[in-house]
Order: sequence, then structure tokens, then C-alpha cells
Amino acid sequence: MAPAKKASSAYVWFDTEFTSLDLDEARLLQVSVMLTDKDLRRLTPSEDDLNLYVRVDEETPLSPWVQKHLPDLVKKCRSRSAVPVDELDGKLTAWVDRWCGTPIKTIQKRPLMAGNSVHNDWILARKFFPEFVSRLHYRLLDVSTLKVQWFDAAGGAEFDKQDAKLVKKYFPEADLRRLRQHDAYYDIVASAAELAYYRAHTTFTV
Repeated sequence: MAPAKKASSAYVWFDTEFTSLDLDEARLLQVSVMLTDKDLRRLTPSEDDLNLYVRVDEETPLSPWVQKHLPDLVKKCRSRSAVPVDELDGKLTAWVDRWCGTPIKTIQKRPLMAGNSVHNDWILARKFFPEFVSRLHYRLLDVSTLKVQWFDAAGGAEFDKQDAKLVKKYFPEADLRRLRQHDAYYDIVASAAELAYYRAHTTFTV
């Protein structure tokens, strides 16, 4: 009998908001991170989650969708409180080093980046935050993959991530006071809740 594989050390929930779906041209607007263990229990208090607005100038091109749906976010990105993008890699790296004890030489022991459609965020992270990415496992935990299988194979009911009470039900440690929809921080918390929802309704077998 083959030995059991060791479970992941931690999940680094990561999400970004950005200026365009053309990832080669996109600029970051917001970056959020949260840390849980494999059982979706917080490894940090909510006040230590990072939710950073990225500085952009008036000339930065914005997609029509961003202009229509994220005007408040764009305003924050043009304020003095926003962080220059070249400072973010250091902030994210210091955060993951603090809470995960990284850097870890053995790749299999590194935490996984997790989120919805997180491959897009991974592409941007590799572009803008190479030091931060070097602290993480090469695997990704993409909740969107489970969503597709939930619909296609199980015919399950959709998890309504816009329902804050439902998010709180499946991720009780969510701080509703900090949650605002169309927001990267909301999305990482909702993604953790969505994963818990699939786990609660699915039996994993070997």
C-alpha cells in the first residue's frame, strides 16, 4: 500500500482586481491575501489580512467594465493611501514569511495559492511579485475548477457568493464588517466559503 501523501501546509488565499482582461497589458488595482490551514481555519486574525490598493495615475487605461463597475476602487487607487506597485512584492513577501515561516527550500512544504480563477492572479503575481511567488508551491487551488465539476458532474445548486450571510455560514470566521462586493478582499473570503460549501456537499473517495 502506497504511503499517504502529506496534506498541504497552508492555503494563501489571493485575489487581485486589475485594469483589463488582457493580462499582458493589465495593471493592478487591488491585492488581497488571507491565510488558512487545509481545514479552512484561519491561521491569522482577520485584522492581519492584507487588503492593499495599488496606486495608478490618471493616464492609466481602464477597461469599460472597470470604469462602470469599480469607480470607488479607482478613486482609492488614485488617492494618497494607495501603495506603489513596486513596494507590494516586499509587503507580500514579508507577510507570507511572517505567517508561514518561509522561505521553505522543499517545494512540497510550501503553501498553495488559492482562490477563484486564481490562474489569472498567478500570472499577474509572477509578473509583479516574483519574490512572493517564490515562497509558494507550484500547484494552485482553483475553486473554479470545483465549480465546473459541481455543475457538470454533480448537477449541484450554485453557491451564491454575493449572499454575505451564506458566506458567513460556510466561513464563520468571515468579518462581515470588512466585506464589500466587487472587491478583492470579499472575493478571497467568499472563495474560502465556496470551497467549504463544496466540501460539505461532496464525499471525497480514493
